[in-house]
Amino acid sequence: MAILKLYSQIAKKIIIANNVKGECCSPVQFFSNYFYSMKFQFWTIGKKHEPYVLQGIEDFTNRISNYYPVQWNIIPGPRNAATLSESDLKKKEGEIILNMLQKDDYLVALDERGKQFSSEKLAQFIETRAADRVKNLVFLIGGAYGIDEAVMKRSNYQWSLSQLVFPHQLVRLILAEQIYRACTITRNEKYHHK
Repeated sequence: MAILKLYSQIAKKIIIANNVKGECCSPVQFFSNYFYSMKFQFWTIGKKHEPYVLQGIEDFTNRISNYYPVQWNIIPGPRNAATLSESDLKKKEGEIILNMLQKDDYLVALDERGKQFSSEKLAQFIETRAADRVKNLVFLIGGAYGIDEAVMKRSNYQWSLSQLVFPHQLVRLILAEQIYRACTITRNEKYHHK
């Protein structure tokens, strides 16, 4: 009971110090939510961000960091990529990705055969992962030929941004903007308009 009282007192101080409306939940729940945070990880195979998308990616990534910790991981392709067949290249990229994944990572594979979201449904998807206490929500943009089947089997969800095909560099910018948009929707902020 003493720990509950301590949590309550600390939560109230945090609520007051940050001008947060604390009526939404109990002080214990607020305290738990305040110190627990899911992390977004954006993984992409290929080269560093091209200048034509870099500023936008950095801008939206910084905006996302106001809601969740966020990190880009640009995974270089295999050293001998030019000598590999399409299927061998996908397999090598898949091995790299599978070796990087942690057991509890929630992997969202961006794939044209995946399910599509509205912005509101994406916001709900993210809220659900946070409520499920997912530690790392990994969004994976595959290589030039897509994502290896072994990685697709490991993925927890397969998401299609569109039926259209986009350049990989542009997908990075679209992904960052859509995740930021979803964050603003969950907070009922004015960025998104129906």
